Amino acid sequence: MALRWTRILGAGAAVVAVGVAAAWFLTKPAPLPEDSWAGLGEPDLARGETLFWVGGCAGCHAAKGATGDAVKVMSGGLPLTSPFGTFHVPNISSDPNAGIGAWTLAEFGNAMLRGVGKGGEHLYPSFPYTSYARMSPEDVNNLFGYMKTLPASSNVAPPHELGFPYNIRATLGGWKFLFFNSEPWVDLASADEKLQRGQFLVEGPGHCGECHTPRNALGGLEAGQWLAGGPNPEGEGRIPNITPGSRSVGSWSEGDLVNYFQTGFTPDYDSVGGSMVEVQKNLSHLSQGDLEAIAAYLKAVPERQ
Repeated sequence: MALRWTRILGAGAAVVAVGVAAAWFLTKPAPLPEDSWAGLGEPDLARGETLFWVGGCAGCHAAKGATGDAVKVMSGGLPLTSPFGTFHVPNISSDPNAGIGAWTLAEFGNAMLRGVGKGGEHLYPSFPYTSYARMSPEDVNNLFGYMKTLPASSNVAPPHELGFPYNIRATLGGWKFLFFNSEPWVDLASADEKLQRGQFLVEGPGHCGECHTPRNALGGLEAGQWLAGGPNPEGEGRIPNITPGSRSVGSWSEGDLVNYFQTGFTPDYDSVGGSMVEVQKNLSHLSQGDLEAIAAYLKAVPERQ
């Protein structure tokens, strides 16, 4: 009898071990192959600057209240509150110690596209790599090249303030397994170049869905409610629905949207408010063509009430 139970327990332990090994394999950090970063050539700094603005880098990583050229100092430190705790935005300036000045292109690229940190660890999706994943290695090369031209800052951001179990980074592997992918949110494969450009800007570097799409209890975006609005992830008020089915933005023309991005004024002569203030400031740096592409995409997505 004892031998029988020993065999049963041994078999059970083996099954558990296999399950743990399989779970680790499926959820471990997965950087891109090294050759993804080979042969990209010199970065296009103008395109890199466009990605910098549409990506909202200054909105999160500049010091609070920064104006003028100071918005290009990526000193970090801004607290981002969430149901999971408070995240402190890191320094991503060109400083080699406090910032990312000593990072390689591959290290930067894996953070952007795979949510993998310099030390090979999972990054929290408070950094929107879940959207940036739709960028290409060429895009990353251009952005990284531009960011290396920006001023350095020696500011050291405080650590995140997260309770158990959210302070265990290994759990992020499971979260990525469930929610992280780089597939398009809307099928526009047969659309014209303008619409596809708008889709790239909104779904990729612009990461509009990170705020404008509701999330489930685990923090994953609800695919069936793309851009339908939802609770403010920082806890106050609501982020609006920006699909054509919206009771407010839905009635705006493409021209109204472009003007809003450029000036911050709505068709009713109201002005941009809340967290959208920083977003609008960033978008105002984009070309007319890119803003028109974003507007065209927002009018093409499925209606949500």
